[in-house]
Amino acid sequence: MAPSDGPNGENSERIATLAAFWPYYLNEHRSARNRQLHFGGTTLALALVIGAIFLRRPQLALAAPLAGYGFAWFGHFVVERNRPATFRYPIWSLLCDLRLWWQMLQGRRWR
Repeated sequence: MAPSDGPNGENSERIATLAAFWPYYLNEHRSARNRQLHFGGTTLALALVIGAIFLRRPQLALAAPLAGYGFAWFGHFVVERNRPATFRYPIWSLLCDLRLWWQMLQGRRWR
């Protein structure tokens, strides 16, 4: 599923594809509370971007990363007690955050 952990708790190998990253991502989001925090942060971030566009207030978009990452990182550091994958896989993490958000919006659940 994921590369083995290195001496500092970090993955010692890079994950080669987005398809291989998805199971790793889900494993790092086992807690329902963490997934809920991600959902809330992503929803708020998307609302801020949409609001910035429709209200023609670009400064709202500046708050979007703070909202999204704030909720997500709280979920990782406090709830899940792991290190966000954003630090090693920023683009794949964002894509998987959006995928998780979409699936949660559709009412999908995981073990």
